[in-house]
Amino acid sequence: MKRTLVLTGAVAAAVFAASPAYAATAPTGPSASDTAAISGLLASPDTAARLAHTKFPGAAPAAAHATRAAADTSTQIPVYEPTAAFVNGESDVPGALAYVASPARLADGRAATVWTQPSASGWQVINVASGNDEQVHAAAAHGGYLLHEPQVNAWYSVNGDTVTVLDGSVSGVPAGTRVTLAAYQAELHKRYGDKLPGSTYDKTGAGGGYAAPAPNTGTDSPATALAIGGAAVAAAGGAFLLRRRSQHSK
Repeated sequence: MKRTLVLTGAVAAAVFAASPAYAATAPTGPSASDTAAISGLLASPDTAARLAHTKFPGAAPAAAHATRAAADTSTQIPVYEPTAAFVNGESDVPGALAYVASPARLADGRAATVWTQPSASGWQVINVASGNDEQVHAAAAHGGYLLHEPQVNAWYSVNGDTVTVLDGSVSGVPAGTRVTLAAYQAELHKRYGDKLPGSTYDKTGAGGGYAAPAPNTGTDSPATALAIGGAAVAAAGGAFLLRRRSQHSK
């Protein structure tokens, strides 16, 4: 059974109507100076060289292209992930910045996405992923910000107190289904509340199997240690894990 949002049809409508208002606070995104720094990083020779040498395993050979490997410096898509504080109901901020995604092209013409992330020494490229998932989801978000649940590779748009499912193929919930933020928080707590850092689940080593990037943002960081563990991760989040593994392929 897929462990994702399970509120559908009449149930979703009932929850949407019955859930109390949730005074959500939008997460903090990149500043103007951050945006400028990311643009410079994307346009740098180092990034171009990394894109030029990146190849993804398991893909069919691409037709020959005279493509200059490059990232789109003008498109920057912040991706947020739920925090442990939100899962526990201790914060009204649904997520924290996990990374900023920018579309790119490899030397063979394939679409890719560059992930950038802040560090103590400034912004850095942490991954070159296959495809353009973030760009597709951002186009469907209609003004909301992207919230990614990495444990099951589920994507949502958050706009005020409304959460909209963006990828029905992962959750089994039709894309466009909406629930209140309160209902989504309750669903996260039910799934992950006993699997947070410091929990018995964590201390006994039942988690593991997933290591996501975590920005240096202190306590307000993505709950990347929300662990489903081993077989469940393979079943529910395999597509995302496979996509992430491409980051070291050259």
